[in-house]
Parts: sequence; structure tokens; C-alpha cells
Amino acid sequence: MLWENAPVPESVRILGIDPGLNKCGYAVIDYNGRSPKPVEYGLIRTKPKTPIAGRLHEIIVELGRIIDEFKPDECAVERVYFHRNVSTAIDVAMVMGAAIVLACEKGLVARQYAPLQVKRAIVGTGRADKNQVQRMVMALYRLESMPKPPDVADALAVALTHAHLRNSPENAAVG
Repeated sequence: MLWENAPVPESVRILGIDPGLNKCGYAVIDYNGRSPKPVEYGLIRTKPKTPIAGRLHEIIVELGRIIDEFKPDECAVERVYFHRNVSTAIDVAMVMGAAIVLACEKGLVARQYAPLQVKRAIVGTGRADKNQVQRMVMALYRLESMPKPPDVADALAVALTHAHLRNSPENAAVG
């Protein structure tokens, strides 16, 4: 069979980020062209009473530590597309922008993906809800339990979306 002799693509380490000022999900994965392997994932929380500049600083310091420790090659950030609350959208956009600047400063390829792209890549439909994304992430990564909160599952999802679309720049909003 043709695919049995196909060369295995070079492995890549990807940092996925689901930006948020209160909760910022992150995931570091290895992808060998066939299957994803989670290396580290979690949540960065900030205190709502801390001034925005301080919260952004906390998030960027922690993301910088994650980049330095796990040494990803590339970075994928979920893009803010629409939000009912304008001030929340602005907060998320600030985190998104700061994360992209940090990734670029650290020498990483950085791309953004719209929530619709992520849902379509992971679940097969852009109308998937958070629970469907969490369940598919659990299945695709072969995790024993559902990643919680949804911000963590979203970070794993955006990292895998990038793994699948990284060689198709026309499918990604380049950051």
C-alpha cells in the first residue's frame, strides 16, 4: 500500500493559546504528521481586581516561561472574531496581540485561527458547541478525561488545527 511507505513528516512542537484575560488556556503538543501528543496543557488565571496591565504582564511572563521550558517551534492563537460584550472582546484581543508579539520575539512562527476554523477542523462543523469540542479533543488526543475548563480544550484544539493547516497558509490568518 502506498501510505505504508510514505515518509513520516518531521515532528513539530506547537504552542496553542486560547486567549483570555481572566483565563488563558495553553497547550504544547508534538505532532508527527499523523497523530498529536500532548506535552503540557493548562490554564493561566489572573485576578479580576488586578489592573489590566498587570494581568497582561502575568500572562505574558507565564507564556514566556512555557515557551522557554517546552521550546515550541510554532504558535497558534485562537482569533477573537465576535463577542457580545465589546470590552471583553477588547481584553481578549489585547491578550491575543501580546501573545503573538511574544511568540514572534521568541522566534516562533505565529498564526491565528478563527473559532469557526477550529471547530470545523476538530469537530467537522463550525457550529459545534464547547462540549462537542471537548469530547473530540479528548478522543483525538486519546486523553483519559475531558480537558477542563473549556479554555484548555480550546488551546489543545487550536494547536491541532494549526498542525493540520500549518502548510496551507491560505487557510490561516497569518499573525
